[in-house]
Parts: sequence; C-alpha cells; structure tokens
Amino acid sequence: MNALAIFRIAARALFRNKGRSLLTALGIIIGIAAVIAVVAVGQGAAVTMQTQISSMGNNLAMVFPGSMHMGGFRGGAGTRHTLTADDGEAILRESPYAVAVTPVVRSGAQVIYRENDWATSIQGVGVSYPEVRSWSMKEGDFFTESEVRSGSRVGVLGATVAEQLFAGEDPVGKSIRIRNMSFRVLGVLARKGSAAWGQDQDDMIVIPWTTARRVLENSPFSHVNQLLISLTSMDDLPQAREDISNILRQRHRLAAGADDDFTVTDMTEVTQMITQVSSLMSMLLTVIASISLIVGGIGIMNIMLVSVTERTREIGLRMAVGARRRDILMQFVVEAITLAGAGGILGIILGIVVAKGVAGANNWPVVVSPGAVLLALSFSAGIGIFFGFYPAWRASRLNPIESLRHE
Repeated sequence: MNALAIFRIAARALFRNKGRSLLTALGIIIGIAAVIAVVAVGQGAAVTMQTQISSMGNNLAMVFPGSMHMGGFRGGAGTRHTLTADDGEAILRESPYAVAVTPVVRSGAQVIYRENDWATSIQGVGVSYPEVRSWSMKEGDFFTESEVRSGSRVGVLGATVAEQLFAGEDPVGKSIRIRNMSFRVLGVLARKGSAAWGQDQDDMIVIPWTTARRVLENSPFSHVNQLLISLTSMDDLPQAREDISNILRQRHRLAAGADDDFTVTDMTEVTQMITQVSSLMSMLLTVIASISLIVGGIGIMNIMLVSVTERTREIGLRMAVGARRRDILMQFVVEAITLAGAGGILGIILGIVVAKGVAGANNWPVVVSPGAVLLALSFSAGIGIFFGFYPAWRASRLNPIESLRHE
C-alpha cells in the first residue's frame, strides 16, 4: 500500500468523527498556540526593549555619586556630592574609550507659557548632551558652550512639553517662565518615546548645567548629579569602566583599599535584568504549554486506542485481503500524525492571532520567526508519532481471524 493511499484512509477515518477529532486535537492546539504566542510576544518585547535601550544613548555609561556613610547612618547611591563637571572633562581628556561626556544636574519645576502651565523635569546638561544621548533636534538649535559658561537662561524643550505648552505654536524664540524666571526657548528635541521602564523621555526641558546649578538650585558649588559618557564601543566596556574608575579615584584622592565614592553603571545591566525577568516568565509559560502538549498527546493515544477497538473487524478484513502488519501500523501512525499536525497548524494560527492581540493592546511589535513555526510543526508531528505508535503497534499485532469474529 503506497503512502498516498494510507493518508487517504487515515483522513477518511478522522473525518468520520469530526467532533471527536477536534476535541482530541484541542490539547495540541492550545499547547502550540501558547508556545507560538509566548515566543512571538517575547521576541517582540525583546526588540522593543533593545530599541528603547538604544534610545537612551550611544554606547552609554553612567557615573553616579557614591553613598554617604557617617557614624551609624548609611545613605544610598547619590547621597554624597562627589562628582563635578571637571571630572567629566578629565575622563574625556584621559580615557581613550570616552567619545563625549556631559554632566547632568536634575531638577523639576512648574513651567508657564501664557495661560498654559506644565510640571516637568529640568535637566541641566552640557553641549555634548545630544551626541551622548543620540538625540537630534526637531527644530531650532541646542545651546552653545559660551551659553553654558555664562549660565544663560536658555532651554530646549522635549516634544511632550512643547505640545503641552504651545499646542501647535512654534516655540522657538518664545519665552517661558521657570520658577518666576524667564527662559528663552532655543529649540525642540525630536521625539524619543518611553524608556524601557515606562518613563516619558520627552517630558523634560534641558538647560545649561551651570544655569541649573546657579540659577535654579542657587548653589555656588559645581557638583553634578550624574555624568553621562558615550563610549567608543560597548565591547570596550570592561576596560572603559576600569579606566573611568582609576581616573576618578586618582582625582578624588582615594587611598588604596578605600571604597569608591562613585558608581559606574551602564545600560547592559538594565538589559540583563529585564532579559532575566522576561526569560523566566517565558520559561514558566513554556513549561505550562508543554504540559498542555503532553496532555494533548495522551488524549491522542486514548482516542487511537478506542479507534483500534472500534475498527477491529476492519483491521481483520484488511489483513485477510492482503494488508501487511506494517501497512496497519503505518495507517494508524499516519492518523495520529495527521491529527497532531492539524492541531499544530490550527495552534499556530491561533497563537499568531493571540500574539497580535496582546501586542496590539501593549503597542509591541510581533516577531513570528519561521524557526518557531517549524519547531512547533515538528513538535506536534513528533507527539503524533510518540503517542500514536503504541495504539498503531497494537492494531498491527491483532490476529486476523479473531479480529473478524470481533463484535
């Protein structure tokens, strides 16, 4: 008996009991759909995460002030004022891995333009900020080094702030008020969107860091909250971190064995943390989906055993007219594979639909890789072979005479 004839017989047997076949394949459908949906949404989320991480800056490393330790009291990172803009200039000058550096002074205020007002964050930065953050201008210009040195009251708006204050009006050249002081708008940054942790990156105003420190904070000191450093390549990150640490330890006159009074970090740490959480959730969902597939396979085995019992006379008749044991074996194996394969195809379609629905609700891209689809089909066919072999073997071992007598 050729393969095509065996497949036709198997298909007719399955279509005689459409409802039972569909219910039998339901476990396979749900399991494959879960695997496809998890993989597609997970890969789409990974792409989104990488895009958002990349939007944070060009090979970005960050330096924060250290923690305060006084008597029995210990504060977290950033509770000491140990970083200055001169530290950033020294890193740029002495480290071969640093391409650009900008200090950051963080603040916040209510911003007013005519009858409109908006509470937002104020970032005091240097002229290298657009290069470090890989952030282009939508319109207007960024401030200059001379405006930083003089502490000019100028600023560049994020896209969200520009929309809230000016509502379609061109903001370039207009004056806004921050803490009752007038600032001239030089330009608007291009839209970046949300960061990996959900913060709107466009909801801010950047001004010269000297202005933020002297005018907004009313401080005579040159301490900064953070240094952002653009590196030559993330491949050089270990050497760059060591280089930055050595430069800062020397500048801060830290004795050998003394703790750093600063913290050097980078976005790979954030990426690794998010990736670990995502991988753990994907693994848990995949385990659940695998259990569903195993249950579906057991269902196929049970139904095939029932089918063998119901068709005992048919098997005996086929053997009586010349069918060999391997023909009977192949017939029932093909039935199991067809049933599992059809369930796999329906599961793939359902999984893609579910993935698109989840991704659409969360504004994520969906990445359905051909490899995942091929793996799902192979897995479903493998389940058909594994769980269908025993019933097929039992059918092939029936005695033709006894089978013809079966009622």
